[in-house]
Amino acid sequence: MTPNYIATIGLEVHVQLNTRSKMFCACAVEYGAEPNTRVCPVCLGLPGALPVMNGEAVRKTILTGLMLGCSTPEVSKFDRKNYFYPDMPKNYQISQYDLPLCAGGAVVLHQGAYPKDAQKAIARPDVAVRLVRIHLEEDVAKSTHFESASGIDFNRAGTPLMEIVTEPDIASPEEAFAFLTALKQILEHGGVSFADMEKGQLRCDCNVSVAPEGAAQLGTKIEIKNMNSISGVRRALAFEIERQIAVVSAGGALQQETRRWDDDAGQTFLMRTKEMAHDYRYFPDPDLLPVRTAELVAEARAAMPELPAARRARYVGELGLSDYDAGVLSADAALADWFEAAVRGARKPKSIANWVINDLLSALAVAGRSIAECPVPPAELEGLVNLVDDGKLNLTQAKAVFAEMFSSGRPALEIVKEQGLEQVSDTGAIEAFCDQVIAANPKPVADYRAGNAASINFLKGQVMKLSKGKANPKVVGELLEAKLNQG
Repeated sequence: MTPNYIATIGLEVHVQLNTRSKMFCACAVEYGAEPNTRVCPVCLGLPGALPVMNGEAVRKTILTGLMLGCSTPEVSKFDRKNYFYPDMPKNYQISQYDLPLCAGGAVVLHQGAYPKDAQKAIARPDVAVRLVRIHLEEDVAKSTHFESASGIDFNRAGTPLMEIVTEPDIASPEEAFAFLTALKQILEHGGVSFADMEKGQLRCDCNVSVAPEGAAQLGTKIEIKNMNSISGVRRALAFEIERQIAVVSAGGALQQETRRWDDDAGQTFLMRTKEMAHDYRYFPDPDLLPVRTAELVAEARAAMPELPAARRARYVGELGLSDYDAGVLSADAALADWFEAAVRGARKPKSIANWVINDLLSALAVAGRSIAECPVPPAELEGLVNLVDDGKLNLTQAKAVFAEMFSSGRPALEIVKEQGLEQVSDTGAIEAFCDQVIAANPKPVADYRAGNAASINFLKGQVMKLSKGKANPKVVGELLEAKLNQG
């Protein structure tokens, strides 16, 4: 009988902190600058250059730990991790080994963090993926490989980099996707990283093994290196799990190794056999003093933001939103801030939420813009929604006004007045239209009075036609019913 195999996954997530300067020198952190223009003797590893610790990077790492429920030791230190790669200018990396800034903690995988096609069949709802540690180190340079040569840009070398290491608690590619999504949301809410994977600000190494269900030991761990998209992580893990199962079930043996993912080919490929921790010959960096953390922890605790889970709960409890709406609006910190500005004086927060989710996000996606580039100010969306709620615009008119607002950035009221769109709610004017329609359409009137309630819809349409679409549909319906029932 062929055994069922289960996968065990652990992640190592590398997060660039959004500090202005590098980890151990004053060079600016600037994405997209001309290659090798943001460098100095320290980040180039020149002889005699000494590192100076970036205190803001330490504070932001501790804040990240607090957000994720980690503990911080009273004393932390930096170590040298020795290895030779062309992208490491000193031939060692300043990192942390046995006394990292943060230990323990967890990330809870909420429903909205899963891929949409997996949200209705979550095997382990709200599972908490435990963390081993968060340590702070310096990033390496960026290598670019051409057809017959390679280039190295040292601008990135020395950028503050957190490494967030999980326990092997992840059981599927979908859970890995959810972990990275939930973690990214927390990092953005805390303002510690821009976490833009396209810019290399959030990268991931995946450790995965397979073993027969019920086995006493885990299978051979294989690492997939340098993943730079959350959906790519899901695809790479799905392939690698199937590859390992095929090897083992055919009687083959796996060796511990590092592989790379080729998204175009849809396969992983061998890079090298895996180094062990002792191969790096860690020892305390003699140029950096240990860090006493008590004061930094207190500062980070005072800076704790409202986290996505708390925001979702508040949107449901205080604003009356559905779990789905709350999840969409709190998934992105900038979007949540925009929504809260729009809903601040709104009478119906649910109406604002509907417009943001159904219209604003769609318009931004079509335009290829982020919420930070939105041409509609939050207060103006609230103004448009209030016009609809007050009966001054019907939904069709409001959508046309919104399209013009998004295109021009002009206020809703200005567009409404310019185009003469404001609905007529004056009962005297609408009553005259109703009288004309009743007089001109005796058959639908008779049908309604004979019990065919649907006949009133034709009459409503005729009133709206007479008013050129400006009559308030609610007032039209009320007046027609009153007049027809009188007869």
